[in-house]
Amino acid sequence: MLLSRNAPARCGYAVVDVEATGRSPWRHRVVEVAVVLLDRQLRVEGEFATLIDPVGPVGPTHVHRITQDDVVGAPRFREVAPRLLELLAGRVLVGHHVTCDHAFLAREFARIGVPLPPVPLLCTMRLARGHIPGAPGYGLAACVAAAGLGWYPAHSALGDARATADLLRHCIRTPSCARTEWAAPLREAATVPWPRLKRALSQRRSERPALVLRQAPFGPWPQGVEPPGLVRTALGGE
Repeated sequence: MLLSRNAPARCGYAVVDVEATGRSPWRHRVVEVAVVLLDRQLRVEGEFATLIDPVGPVGPTHVHRITQDDVVGAPRFREVAPRLLELLAGRVLVGHHVTCDHAFLAREFARIGVPLPPVPLLCTMRLARGHIPGAPGYGLAACVAAAGLGWYPAHSALGDARATADLLRHCIRTPSCARTEWAAPLREAATVPWPRLKRALSQRRSERPALVLRQAPFGPWPQGVEPPGLVRTALGGE
């Protein structure tokens, strides 16, 4: 059942990243999602991450390193959707090429009958173009390197979301970044009415879905040394 309510009093940023089974939000599915919550001062308030069972092929394993076996036992999107809505409510949605992450989330919510409201977006790729002029490119890895932020586990949703949060801090704190670039979306986010979704009927009242998290140690690693692989960790209810 879908209920409506106003956005909560808390506000800040929800830095998101999704890994998907392909490039099209209409034809492909989310296979991993992560959210890093930041307050107005860009301090971390919490994190959420899990693999998602896409109910089909996982897609380009050579890109996201997720295999079909990895999603066995992972929740379906509908099972984590109520929690995701709670995390995103009242916040600016941040991502690196954020329109892509937003499109995949919006389509997944649409599949279960939940229209996302017009949440304000903040794109770190756009910010980097204006405030990291010496970057050799504007993909996440190039921007992180140009900003001197160190190695991170690329193409894991939580690794990308954490790196994007670091990049947001770097860009906002540069002297060239005007307050209007990030303050206006905060004000807008606080006024957006936000949907709320009850737990799936398939879940018992006392249950939360078991999440499946991919983790990897941070580097940097010596040249020529392959970084350790990502580790799949089953969690209890989030």
